[in-house]
Amino acid sequence: MHDFRYVSKKTSAPVKNKLLDLILKVQNIVRDKFTFQYEFVGSSSRNMITYDTKSNVGYDFDVNFAVNYGDKKYSPKQIRTIIRNAIDDVAPQYGYDHCEDSTRVLTIKQKDYKSATILYSCDFAIVFNRENGQQYIRYNKDTGNYTWEYQGIGFETLPEKIEWLKDNNLWGYLQDYYIYKKNYNNDSNKHSRSIFAESINEIYQKNGYFD
Repeated sequence: MHDFRYVSKKTSAPVKNKLLDLILKVQNIVRDKFTFQYEFVGSSSRNMITYDTKSNVGYDFDVNFAVNYGDKKYSPKQIRTIIRNAIDDVAPQYGYDHCEDSTRVLTIKQKDYKSATILYSCDFAIVFNRENGQQYIRYNKDTGNYTWEYQGIGFETLPEKIEWLKDNNLWGYLQDYYIYKKNYNNDSNKHSRSIFAESINEIYQKNGYFD
């Protein structure tokens, strides 16, 4: 069992500000090819960032890069590679390692090498907003392919569910349940945004609402 606790805004705010600077530099680097809007999502957008006192992985942020690429001249692999290279260009300026390329996201980590710990990290998902839903670039490590895939319904309906939870005085319950879910999660490949979405959906359903 883990021992997750919430990170104070006083602690996370300076890190978020540095990430904002990093993101703006990435935007400038890729601007001659395409543009993107960014959005902090999941726990990092709700002041619900957590860390595990029993681990050495610190806490993390989740950010969506919503690309605008007009005539679609770039493939998913090209888009992800362009953004990854841009992040790699500026990440060391802020103390981060180069990107790790996982199935759904690009991840940068700031480490304390003396104590062999990760202080904090940030996951970047590259998304494209369509009329019928949001897609993200998925990396299949087995085949080496990059494809546009639709987000699961659990992610698309989160905003309205969050408002419903708040309107029905269930936000405090969500905060407790989210910590509980993280403490009992044994899947190292499951990111915070997925646990956050699961927590919302489960509370939503437990209180009588179903998709």
